[in-house]
Amino acid sequence: MDDLLFLAHRIPYPPRKGDKIRSYHLLRALAERYRVHLGAFVDDAEDECHGAAVAAICTGETRLIQLDPWRAKWRAVRGVFTGDALTLPYYDHPQMRAWVGEILQRHPIRRVVVYSAAPAQFLRGIDPSIRRVIDFVDVDSAKWGEYAEGRSGFARWLYRRESRALLAAEKEIASTFDAALFVSEPEAALFRSLAPESEAKIDYWENGVDLEFFSPDRDYSNPFQPGELPLVFTGAMDYWPNVDAVTWFAHEVFPRVRSAIPEARWVIVGGRPTREVLKLRALPGVVVTGNVPDVRPWLYWSKAAVAPLRIARGIQNKVLEAMAMGRPVLATSQAMEGVRHGPLLRRWMADSPDELVVKAKALLMGADEDGAQPACGQLGRALMQEQYHWGRNLARAMAAVEGLPMGFGV
Repeated sequence: MDDLLFLAHRIPYPPRKGDKIRSYHLLRALAERYRVHLGAFVDDAEDECHGAAVAAICTGETRLIQLDPWRAKWRAVRGVFTGDALTLPYYDHPQMRAWVGEILQRHPIRRVVVYSAAPAQFLRGIDPSIRRVIDFVDVDSAKWGEYAEGRSGFARWLYRRESRALLAAEKEIASTFDAALFVSEPEAALFRSLAPESEAKIDYWENGVDLEFFSPDRDYSNPFQPGELPLVFTGAMDYWPNVDAVTWFAHEVFPRVRSAIPEARWVIVGGRPTREVLKLRALPGVVVTGNVPDVRPWLYWSKAAVAPLRIARGIQNKVLEAMAMGRPVLATSQAMEGVRHGPLLRRWMADSPDELVVKAKALLMGADEDGAQPACGQLGRALMQEQYHWGRNLARAMAAVEGLPMGFGV
């Protein structure tokens, strides 16, 4: 096996949320073909116990470094004075920098895969003959710009600054790497427009979903009370776009839904709910579960999954998982931007509170606007089986790592 270095801003395990799902499957695919040496940060105390599980996947060395959030924030302050994006000094850990230098000296590494922009800084000055591939996942600079639109004062200024500075860093990284990958064609197209000088290197590979795990063909105990009609949201509830989404829906949409259908419930499923999310429990019909051992029963027994995101980039795993479970998905256009969908699934996209109210009531009553039983749940499951299989989609990423033209632009 050839040696390969994989750097990630966060330990790619356990594969239960967001970026870890994608990085975990990428790591597994790389480990099947290469002797993988992994360098990653641990920024969550709950993940400290997963080192052995990650090391078991890799056949090379593993270096996991605990990231102290307070020290990282102090490092990030440097960026204010240097003009750098704060994201970069936040992760600029001397031990990781030293380990990367040592690993490149001790092993015949000819390929490096970097997951997200921050770890790319550890490769400055390395042998240019080493093939470098970065998986940006999303255009994070654009996300910071979206964050700025929802804030005011100093926060607005700071987020706009981060958006500009991070875009400059993303463009510089793309220009020096051999391939720059994103999570969807729309995300790749956006970056092509922002960095046309690197257009030939920019492509994408889409996420997948574990179709055997997220399957409607199993028995799940019902977590709801008899007679309840639940609309379910799943996600990490300390992530600001999720907090914004559930709070907005709880105040602007759900009261009108519940007024028409008293049995309706707005069920927010996810760990680490913020104080703002916990306050929603005081609203009639709103349920905040906190962390649950398994989201599948909550999805399976829901009337529909709802993804009312107003800030979103790339592909939302919560949407893929709900579709894999055969559930109808009511979502904003932002939440569905990176997901392939046909006319019937598009019918359940809405952005205004008025539209969301109409469509939510229709789903709760078990019929679409024409009075027909909705088929979007079955169509969503079929779409996942056809387009969002991990093996199929990872083939594009492997082509980029190996320097092959296959898969690019398909």
